[in-house]
Amino acid sequence: MYLNTNKDKKIGMKNKLIGKLMPKWKKVEFEEIEYEPRSIKDILIEMKNISELMVDLAYSALLFNNKELAEEVKYLEVRMDTLNYDIRLIALLAARTKEDAEQLTGILQVAEAAETISNAAADITKILSVRLTHPILPGLIKKSDETIKKLTIKEGSQAHNKTIKDLKIGSETGVRILTIRRKDKWIYAPKKNETLKAGDIVIGIGPEEGLSRLEKLFEGKIKVL
Repeated sequence: MYLNTNKDKKIGMKNKLIGKLMPKWKKVEFEEIEYEPRSIKDILIEMKNISELMVDLAYSALLFNNKELAEEVKYLEVRMDTLNYDIRLIALLAARTKEDAEQLTGILQVAEAAETISNAAADITKILSVRLTHPILPGLIKKSDETIKKLTIKEGSQAHNKTIKDLKIGSETGVRILTIRRKDKWIYAPKKNETLKAGDIVIGIGPEEGLSRLEKLFEGKIKVL
């Protein structure tokens, strides 16, 4: 008969605490990968979009010393690893002859190149863990007309169930939405008819004043832009 000792309770409490303190991207990294049957074309398109977005976010995170953006880069890196796993698995299942394998080699090389770019972007964000004293960074920030920011649409916001076009985000704030993260799904370069939902994580680029006003709308502090 197994007895639940105080030591077991302490271990359980410690594991729960570690789970709460662990960044979301780290939790996703340890989740079991589930195979999703998709076309190679769709996977390559998403890998391209992710690698481009990661470079943008990584440089912005470094330039503006923004650790939130750095976290998004790490989240995307985990997603890229999953896609690379999927495309390799599809290639193994599809290759029935030597000729098939030779044709798929080129596709795998493209996927590997995209992952290499994403790994380099992730490496850029590691610089944030080092105290930066180089005088050029503050100067670049002052000269920049635009900044990049991570925004969250809260419950009760007027932005919920409204499209980007409905809210006139671009014309009223000068902000361009780079991407939207909805739970574990990413919407890259969203169109104007994309509907926003409460809980969405939005990455926007534009003037500081415009981003500030958009943040107030997303948080429910104002009703219109």
